[in-house]
Amino acid sequence: MTDKVYRAVIAANEEEGYKYHLVGGAAGTVSPMGWSWQGGLGGTTGGRLYGFGVDQVVQLEMVLPNGVHVKFGPTEWEDASAEGFIVPRTKVVSGVCRSNPDEHDEEKWIWGRCPEDFDIDFNDLYFAVRGGGGGTWGVVTSVFLQLHDYLPFNPYSFNLGAEECSAIAPQFAMFKAQYISAPSLLNVTKEHSLACGSPDVFTLLVCIGEEDVMQAWARFLDLNNSTDPAKVACLSENFDGVMESPKGWAELLILALANDRFPGKVPDAPTPSPDGGSLFSRVLVPQSWLDESEENIKTVLEHATGSLLYNAFGGAAASGSDQANSLSQAHRNAAFMASFFNDDFDDFFWGNLFPQMFDISDKTKFPPVFGSNHAGPFAAGPLKEDWTKSCPREWTFEERREKCISIQEAIYGTERLARLEAIKKAVDPQFIFNCTNCIGNNPSEPESLSGNPSDESSGASSMSSVAAVTSAIAVYLLINSI
Repeated sequence: MTDKVYRAVIAANEEEGYKYHLVGGAAGTVSPMGWSWQGGLGGTTGGRLYGFGVDQVVQLEMVLPNGVHVKFGPTEWEDASAEGFIVPRTKVVSGVCRSNPDEHDEEKWIWGRCPEDFDIDFNDLYFAVRGGGGGTWGVVTSVFLQLHDYLPFNPYSFNLGAEECSAIAPQFAMFKAQYISAPSLLNVTKEHSLACGSPDVFTLLVCIGEEDVMQAWARFLDLNNSTDPAKVACLSENFDGVMESPKGWAELLILALANDRFPGKVPDAPTPSPDGGSLFSRVLVPQSWLDESEENIKTVLEHATGSLLYNAFGGAAASGSDQANSLSQAHRNAAFMASFFNDDFDDFFWGNLFPQMFDISDKTKFPPVFGSNHAGPFAAGPLKEDWTKSCPREWTFEERREKCISIQEAIYGTERLARLEAIKKAVDPQFIFNCTNCIGNNPSEPESLSGNPSDESSGASSMSSVAAVTSAIAVYLLINSI
């Protein structure tokens, strides 16, 4: 669990004087395994500064379906800065195998050259695991994650409970969207914008490093003829001199949601649920589409469910890739992630927004559209025969498999899904690892890949909804800023 990783970093920081920062999930119960392998959204931990969770992984240990215990990671790189990337491109991935699998004492494990009959391509495996979903490639036993230099932490909370603030909630939604995705409209620098992000919780904006949120909020209200100090005060800076601010997101969780049952732990909340708080999938809204018109942000806020946007995209989320992972290009190109899937807007999205946001000119290549973290159990793409028509919710799973674009294809796109399925067949030809909606999931035909996996529940990692946790934190921040 991320809880243990967070607490290890906190312990090191307390001992050494706060040097380290970890990009992690928004709740202590989020696993660095499933969270990372589906991408890993760092809306509360600086993902826009440092990249997705998958970008933090530098080495892996796994037990493969063939029973071999392997350790592998990049061994050759090349500079990619000329192409706009802030990390080198991984050229070669190498690995070793453990020759004494019966030895329980880790200090006595012997790593060396893999057997001659070992035919797994470590380059393909590294690509597939990092972004291609957990549960299907083998058992991950160890992960090496990179840490970053510590920067000051400051969360902000919008007081939605106050009547005068509730009245300007739509303005706050617009301010937040502009600060993240169109900062120039607020005279905010790109650097200050990238310091901030948020989970899909309306009231929170979480910043790491230098930013100017309060100044920008005051400017936004002034531009909209709302200079009332009471409205400015609707957005509050954490604690505001009342007490020492927490040093990071995990510390804030511990402080805001402390309990006697698990003292000192990053809270085990929200409690697990079958759907993770997201019944349907969420769309990766392209930054390029937003840039076409200022009206496009308004369109998203008008039609997105609850005006909730997951702000963990842009900046290093685009440029922090080593180009050797399977996270879709839609993740890299996104401005934010939003849900348009409720009873009223299913057809509106596929019929109106989808053709505007994504290139659908080649009918043999469905584009990646959905975010893999937070994909829900009833997610599906549009009809195969007409991409501008939604997959009817009342259809059975069998009808969906036959007539609708699968959740995997809607997450990875046709081309990337095909590559992942080929790797799956090479790594696990007997389909020993067969989790619902994971790559290669097709229980009726375990000996081959049909490309039409089951849609019975989410194969993309349904990271637990953070709404309950972050709502409690928002209340805590508000109380302590009064």
